[in-house]
Amino acid sequence: MIAIDEISNKYTKTYTARPFLKWAGGKTQLLSQFDNYYPSELRKGKIKNYIEPFLGGGAVFFLLSQKYNFENIHLSDLNKDLILTYRVVQQKPHELLDFLEKYQNEYDQTTQEKRNDLFLTIRQLFNFQRLKINYKKLEDNWVLRAAQFIFLNKTCFNGLFRLNSKGEFNVPYGKYATAMIFDEVNISAVSQSLNNVEITHGSYLDCFDKANENTLVYLDPPYRPISKTASFTTYVGSEFTDREQLQLAQFFRELDIQKGSKLMLSNSDPTTQNPDDNFFEKAYSGYQLYKVFANRAINNDGTKRGKINELLITNYQYEPQTLAINF
Repeated sequence: MIAIDEISNKYTKTYTARPFLKWAGGKTQLLSQFDNYYPSELRKGKIKNYIEPFLGGGAVFFLLSQKYNFENIHLSDLNKDLILTYRVVQQKPHELLDFLEKYQNEYDQTTQEKRNDLFLTIRQLFNFQRLKINYKKLEDNWVLRAAQFIFLNKTCFNGLFRLNSKGEFNVPYGKYATAMIFDEVNISAVSQSLNNVEITHGSYLDCFDKANENTLVYLDPPYRPISKTASFTTYVGSEFTDREQLQLAQFFRELDIQKGSKLMLSNSDPTTQNPDDNFFEKAYSGYQLYKVFANRAINNDGTKRGKINELLITNYQYEPQTLAINF
């Protein structure tokens, strides 16, 4: 990969890559708390491999990959357009940036009254072209699709990704006065951070054979809803119900017992709404459950936000560091 300072002499030699997408349930705000719960083997340099099979925005990956020297990194997700976009950023950042710059200029030059029309036009093209994409092989038409994906992500309501029953993206326009669509510095840094990283489309089950005792696996599945209006579990067109949550818990046990990997999993804390809901205590009996604090909306009303508990579940006892929780 070309170093950032070779791309443009405007930039310094170092830049910390950060998530280039907005993502529901993203972990950026929790990273300072997570730092207290990683296995001690990671800080001691004994963890050589990193696996993240529910990639999403990738906040944990970006932080850990730039802080620790992993020999192997495997990232995956069931969202095929998400994975397509990551692979384009990884392999064709310059071509992608050309499209993003055009989208940025078009958005900035469009009046607020007309931006919804612009958004709907690109959304329609994105949905129409999905049937023409070969998701198994990187081709030239991937670059435009990745640019459309990023445009929609940056301009749709709350950065959500939701599909209807036909498999069409149907999130409405977010009515933003400004939107960072073209971020040359970060896209370039992200491309660097993805160098030599394996990125695949698939189920979390597919990572089993890649894990061993020198591996940290971070699992960030669709959260179990804590209220009737807090569910965003259909972003790949299928539900992630309690049944799927229990199947994931069984997979967690199999990784622990058969592979000896260090495991960390995030999920909602149902006791936020119902103190008697011990779903995760039962599902992960015998493992460590810790609580971290996040600013989340627990219903569709974005004004009703507050600090709520989320769970971190591990198969190891963490060694306390200096806590850095932001209240």
